[in-house]
Amino acid sequence: DGAFVYIPQGLILAAPIHLLFLTTTHGKPTVSYPRNLIVVGNDSQATIVESYVGLENQVYWTNAVTELFVGENAVIEHAKLQLESKEAFHLATLQVQQDRSSNFSSHSVALGGALVRNEVNTVLEGEGGECTLNGLYLATGQQHVDNHTRIDHVQAHCTSRELYKGVLDGRSRGVFNGKIYVHKAAQKTDAKQTNKNLLLSADALIDSKPQLEIFNNDVKCTHGSTIGWLDQEAIFYLRSRGIGLQAARSLLTYAFASEMINRIPIEPIRARLEELLSTRFQKGRSLKETL
Repeated sequence: DGAFVYIPQGLILAAPIHLLFLTTTHGKPTVSYPRNLIVVGNDSQATIVESYVGLENQVYWTNAVTELFVGENAVIEHAKLQLESKEAFHLATLQVQQDRSSNFSSHSVALGGALVRNEVNTVLEGEGGECTLNGLYLATGQQHVDNHTRIDHVQAHCTSRELYKGVLDGRSRGVFNGKIYVHKAAQKTDAKQTNKNLLLSADALIDSKPQLEIFNNDVKCTHGSTIGWLDQEAIFYLRSRGIGLQAARSLLTYAFASEMINRIPIEPIRARLEELLSTRFQKGRSLKETL
């Protein structure tokens, strides 16, 4: 299973390429191994979307691998939407290799699955490359969501920006383990890594481990992590304006998460995710209906 996508040199695609993986079990647990290879030529531009979807209450395992080669001066937007069944297991790896002066952006959204592990590894092998990793993960009940990222700055004058946000409720657990590795030859590296988490339950747990490993003394690198709860003063303010407690909590949670949705450049996908978030935080009703 899987797809091979080749984008020739100099080709600029106006419409996104959408890879949709739908799993059905027919009464028995199943397993699938999607293997995708994407090769982007020099000076090309494209948007690529991977969607992983399954029917509710079905048990299955998705073990996916995507390799992406980005040529010189190419610009790629990549979005991965994980909307699996709440009973599913999802393990996925995205391996990216960037050439000189290329620009790659990743948008990872994880909403489903009982056990989820996402790995994103990017190697900046040419000078002047730019890499952006954005991620949003939501977990509730007994869900477990892992995010492991690594950005290798191999050559000089490269830039990377990483922001992952998590919202955890119930007895769910999340893991963020990100590393920026600056090699000896990667002078003038500019890298920033941030992980922010919002806990909606006293039983929810997040393990956050942002890391820097630097072998060059002429760099600008930062990393950080935050873990917190909803601001009670903000909730009080909204309630004083006639908004109910649940709606106030939903509004603040939606505002926290929607930043990552707004970064996705594909309007139909952005609109669909906004609807899913709104309905999820209001437990089946949209925020517009509540307000």
